[in-house]
Amino acid sequence: MSTPDTIVLIHGFWVTPRSWEHWIDHYKKRGYRVIAPAYPGFEVEVESLNADTAPIEKVTVEEIVAGLEQEVRALDKPPILIGHSAGGVFVQLLLDRGLGAAGVAMCSAPTEGVAVVPLTQIKAAFPVLKNPANRHRAVGLTAEQWHYAFTNTFSEEESKALYERYAIPASGAIFWDSALATLRPGHQSTYVDYHNDARAPLLFVSAEKDHLMPPKVQQSNARHYKSNTVTEIREIPGMPHLLPAAPGWEEVADQALDWALEHAR
Repeated sequence: MSTPDTIVLIHGFWVTPRSWEHWIDHYKKRGYRVIAPAYPGFEVEVESLNADTAPIEKVTVEEIVAGLEQEVRALDKPPILIGHSAGGVFVQLLLDRGLGAAGVAMCSAPTEGVAVVPLTQIKAAFPVLKNPANRHRAVGLTAEQWHYAFTNTFSEEESKALYERYAIPASGAIFWDSALATLRPGHQSTYVDYHNDARAPLLFVSAEKDHLMPPKVQQSNARHYKSNTVTEIREIPGMPHLLPAAPGWEEVADQALDWALEHAR
């Protein structure tokens, strides 16, 4: 197979494709076509979603994955898939469906069956999970909550600027469905086949200082894979959850791409 020439960047919750703005420019300068698709209804600007949260309240995991799958299948050859946070889950779901030449899941949320829940993760997600009524709402973070969950290695001033630039509410329904998934019979929306030998190579990238999705989550997720295909994990020292905007992101971006190119199939 020829070398991939397209990179698909998949954002997580509480942000939009704008969170990839530096990476988009960086990869384009390296000669790649870069696509950063929005979730259905998220195609507008951050400011619009903060003003009208209806698209956030309506979206489902199934709709998100279907939209991403359509984007990837429309390409003339398999791309490199890079996802952050919930985007890391979507990368795993797409790889499991036979899509992508290689995948990188950064600060990834867990797929079905990964039951590790560190205390910092409970605190970071508490604004959503503290109230069952949030299952029917779009739930935003305060600037202080954002600082703890996303930008704890930044100063308060830097964190506030990133909050104003990137932050939107997240779907309470999706968070609650994920929290209750282990209690329900049958497979849920984040199920992957951990024994799928046809899956393309996958790299987990963890951030040492991540409060929302600490390294223990990705370590457990990686151990669940029992297939014969490549599954690796790396931890980046000193980084917070908002790794794509943290100082030193350029080196992480290059390492992720170089790994994906080396292992692409």
